[in-house]
Amino acid sequence: MASKTEDTTPPDNTVPQQSMPEVNRLTAEDITASLKAGFSDFLAHPVMSGFFGLFYAVFGILFVWCLVGLGKIWMIIPAAVGFPLVAPFAAAGLYEMSRRMQKGESFGWSEILSVMAHQRKREMGWMAFVTLFIFWVWTYQIRLWLAIILQKASFSDFEGFMNTIFFTSQGWIFLAVGTCIGAFLSAVLFSVTVVAMPMLLDRETNFVSAMLTSIRVVAESPVVMLSWAAIISVTMLLSLVPAFLGLIFTLPILGHTTWHLYQRAVSPETN
Repeated sequence: MASKTEDTTPPDNTVPQQSMPEVNRLTAEDITASLKAGFSDFLAHPVMSGFFGLFYAVFGILFVWCLVGLGKIWMIIPAAVGFPLVAPFAAAGLYEMSRRMQKGESFGWSEILSVMAHQRKREMGWMAFVTLFIFWVWTYQIRLWLAIILQKASFSDFEGFMNTIFFTSQGWIFLAVGTCIGAFLSAVLFSVTVVAMPMLLDRETNFVSAMLTSIRVVAESPVVMLSWAAIISVTMLLSLVPAFLGLIFTLPILGHTTWHLYQRAVSPETN
């Protein structure tokens, strides 16, 4: 009598797969409500929130100081303009603060900093790589066009560089080209990170899924998200004027706001 053997290997279609979360259409009211909630989170913990803004501002000041010390005068404006590109990664601690406040959980410095430190073992590190890579592309492109457009210009200090940029025809061309490149790269980075960063902190997912979800959110509500991108860009650039110190207040508020906008843009996980 022939014996029957059982195949214990599950079929391929039974392997659990991670489904993409649903995204919601946003309105201007969602941005307004998120801004109010973000400002409320900042007021609830102004010292801790301001710390992340201060850290970011000090890093920016030291970065510019190093450029001056190394004689890389031409890098100051591109660095100052491109510096806000890495803000989403710097706001990870702010996302965690808003997440805990939203759930009514108490927390202190150790809880927030330990969560941030734990992110290096998760997918957040890959998002940091994506962010820094785009920042590197930005600086490389600026250097390339600087060499092409301003190759005959001479400037030995910051004042000379500013005069060349703003009071010569070559400088105006350089500004126009740099603005277009910066706008494109900023749009790309904004699209792939606007909800990807808080999503990676909030859920067990991979960075590719998070970036795709972020792109879908932008595609679902392009006008609203473009408005939010404009608010971020103008606010961050104005914050750089007083020696980066405006970031002490604006970065925390924008970071908390981004968390609440993410909550409205991406549907909760279903168990």
